[in-house]
Amino acid sequence: MRVPVVVQGRRRTSSVRALWNLAEVAVTLGVVLLLLVAHQLWWTNRQAREGAERQVHALEEEWGRDSQNSRDSRDSRDSAVEQPAPSGGAEDAPASDPDDADPPSPRRQQQAAQAPTPRWDQAYAVLRIPRIGIRVPVAEGVSKSGVLNKGYVGHYGRTAQPGQGGNFALAGHRNTHGEPFRRIDRLRGGDELVVETKGAVYTYVVDKTLAQTSAGDSGVIAPVPRSRLKPGHGYSSPGYYITLTTCTPEYTSKYRLIVWGKLQSMRPR
Repeated sequence: MRVPVVVQGRRRTSSVRALWNLAEVAVTLGVVLLLLVAHQLWWTNRQAREGAERQVHALEEEWGRDSQNSRDSRDSRDSAVEQPAPSGGAEDAPASDPDDADPPSPRRQQQAAQAPTPRWDQAYAVLRIPRIGIRVPVAEGVSKSGVLNKGYVGHYGRTAQPGQGGNFALAGHRNTHGEPFRRIDRLRGGDELVVETKGAVYTYVVDKTLAQTSAGDSGVIAPVPRSRLKPGHGYSSPGYYITLTTCTPEYTSKYRLIVWGKLQSMRPR
């Protein structure tokens, strides 16, 4: 009678090989995940910030050329007209334009803000927030691929444009893709929010904040911004407002953080 022989060494070798293969797969998956995280948290930020900074420079250069051309054209027209010598009397001094006072009247603000609506995804303004060191382009719309993922701040369609009566409402990423609004939770009452356009510079000041509300709380970007879910947060009368919105808590998109401000002054470029 033959006694079966069990070769334990082979079984042990097969088990070790299987465990080794599983370990290799786990390490490979871990490396892939780390690369994905690095891409989201580092590479997208780097790319978006560089692209946003280039766009800011492009806008400033364009505005500078337009301003110089306007001055040259105005100087040419003035030089073609013979001006009478001033008499020097006090009664001949030019009267000051009350509309050029600082801050301008609401009517002057609204007139200065009248401009063609930017095309979708077009960068047309620059937002500066000195307290947190932000200088970022503002583009029309809030699409991820066309605006937000480029590191830009997006303007909600159908809300007011800079300087107009109503609510100039903006959105920006808090994490990844340039994360321009990552630190807006640090803003406090009185901090400046400066919006530069081709025609003027508008200075808003932070007035109120809402630490957390639902992503569907559309009242925060209404013409008179007021939360529909958080009673007592917002405003009750028309004005010249700015709204910053971003996701909260960090690295999630479950809720929204809101910062509101009011227009303080406007000056032509």
